[in-house]
Amino acid sequence: MHLLISLFNQVVKFESKGGLFDFNATLPLMALQFIALTITLNFLFYKPVTQILDNREEYIRNSLTTASASLVKANELTKKYDSELAESRKKAQQTIKNAQEEAQLIVSEKIKEAQKETEKLLLNAYNELNIQKEQALKSLEVQIDALSDKIKLKLLDI
Repeated sequence: MHLLISLFNQVVKFESKGGLFDFNATLPLMALQFIALTITLNFLFYKPVTQILDNREEYIRNSLTTASASLVKANELTKKYDSELAESRKKAQQTIKNAQEEAQLIVSEKIKEAQKETEKLLLNAYNELNIQKEQALKSLEVQIDALSDKIKLKLLDI
């Protein structure tokens, strides 16, 4: 234990002669050097770096704002074009439906006209057949009269 106390005394004597912190004229000089170094670093390094970082942050913020506005505008345009596309599809479907209805009407009218024409042709053919039948009957009557006259003459001549 005695050895320990003597060792402690030697350490205390050694440090009192020039230790880590000496309170003499060098301490204020070191403080001034530290302050000068801090001010110099602040002007030469920290402020430009801070300014560059602030400019970069502002640029990123502006870019994000612009991108958000562009995205909102793109979404609005997408909705607008989707609604216009849906409207165009409806119009196209309506146009197709109208065209089909018109085609149906035209076809039904053409069919009615064809049926009327067919009925006219059939009526004309029927009338012509009746006329030919009557002519054939008249011609047959004339021939029958002639034949019956011949038969009468032959029978009377005998």
